[in-house]
Amino acid sequence: MKRETEVLIVGAGPTGLVLALWLTHFGVNVRIVDKAAAPGTTSRALAVHARILEFYDQIGLAEAIVDRGLKMAVANLWVAGQKRGRIVFGDMGQGISPFPYALSFQQDEHERLLINRLAARGVSVERPVEVVSFEDWDARVVAYLRRPDGSEEAVEAAFLAGCDGTHSIVRQALKVGFPGGTYSHIFYVADIEASGHAMNGELNAALDEAEFLAIFPLKGARRARFIGTVQREAEARRDLTFDDVSHLLIDRLDIKVERVNWFSTYHVHHRVAGHFRQGRAFLAGDAAHIHSPVGGQGMNTGIGDAVNLAWKLAAVLQGRADIRLLDSYEPERIAFARRLVATTDRAFQFINRDGAIARFVRTRLVPYLMPALFSFREIRRLMFLTVSQTNVNFRGSALAVGSAGRVKAGDRLPWVRQEDGTDNFASLRSLDWQAHVYGEVTAEIDRACERAELSLRRYPWSEAAGKSGIARDAFYLVRPDGYVGLAAASDAPAALRDYQTRFDLAFGRGYDEVAEPAERTE
Repeated sequence: MKRETEVLIVGAGPTGLVLALWLTHFGVNVRIVDKAAAPGTTSRALAVHARILEFYDQIGLAEAIVDRGLKMAVANLWVAGQKRGRIVFGDMGQGISPFPYALSFQQDEHERLLINRLAARGVSVERPVEVVSFEDWDARVVAYLRRPDGSEEAVEAAFLAGCDGTHSIVRQALKVGFPGGTYSHIFYVADIEASGHAMNGELNAALDEAEFLAIFPLKGARRARFIGTVQREAEARRDLTFDDVSHLLIDRLDIKVERVNWFSTYHVHHRVAGHFRQGRAFLAGDAAHIHSPVGGQGMNTGIGDAVNLAWKLAAVLQGRADIRLLDSYEPERIAFARRLVATTDRAFQFINRDGAIARFVRTRLVPYLMPALFSFREIRRLMFLTVSQTNVNFRGSALAVGSAGRVKAGDRLPWVRQEDGTDNFASLRSLDWQAHVYGEVTAEIDRACERAELSLRRYPWSEAAGKSGIARDAFYLVRPDGYVGLAAASDAPAALRDYQTRFDLAFGRGYDEVAEPAERTE
């Protein structure tokens, strides 16, 4: 028996869950399956960055994430058991984002929250269900699912999304390559209850000549996530335990481990799939790219994939855009994934590199240089823009046309806080295409938006808008995911008409607007 759905999502980690959640807000019918019998119970990924909180704010989820998470405000650097540097992140993202910080939020709790929100919208994760195979029949995809009792079901869907992790069945079925490499050393991750100077609710990084230890705070007394190295002589053994990890830095920091709640070892990979799309099947998250844990970018990048894909699938399924719109998913996301893997790869190699020069830089130079650099506001802001993913742009995309002021099409819409406490991101909760003008709106622009059935958001010109790079009286067409599609300093009606024709776009007016207070406090 075939059960039809619009989008079949394979994999119920954060990427698959966010894709399903965004699609339901667009009114798209979805099914989401996972071969695991139950959600994860361990805190694998931790960091939730500002750009992801902005996406969550669009669907009314940001407040719940922030309430449950722990803001990371300080990092301490240790060498040979001595504190050598302290970095205060402070105002890193103020004026850039309504969420000027990074959060520590356990992945298992994160997933439970997403699952509950999805269930409230009438969608439950089907478990344990495995995708055996699928066929692309031009106008639809037919997937064959298997349940634990051996029964099988054929499901017909308009599109299929593989969000099924590193060993993705979808990617393998598509015969898409996954080039890259694997670091030779074995690393560990553990959730620990402990006491000691470094168990202070702050981020701590211990550096030594031959190894490192990162300690991420978790909510709750004396709880933290440890990431470090396994003893070299133990790497060949199976069934490793916490006793097999290198305790040199733990002992030097005088940390007394009281309880190990969870422990796992892993190899670090750096890979990007050769393609993120083939026909009506798409790859997202770890199925499409994996990299080192430097900067906590992995889960955040997968969620970014999900949001990018969700609004495009919804537009095509609902006749609001030509199917050619989907051609933009791969080039937009694969270019960022490749840059990210290259960057985190270089950083990770530096952390683990042997040799006298590398050891000198790691243990003598970095602990003194980093705090000094972070004393400069511009350095802190640059670091925030990079790590938070608020500077991710799609300027080379087919969907990016024009520029006005310092804002180029493909950029994330700059966040502008008004004098009355409201901001321009509140309008993004409608999840629709919209036009923004900061200053005076001409009658021609007004009529052009009315003809296009395009929501026009008018904002008074302000010093904050100018500082953000926005041009006074310019026209900005904003995509449902908050990126600028079209920027025009002049002749906006003609530019809008040409842009709309290119992808046969029907803008419409809003989807599932979330009621949240418009005024924010940082």
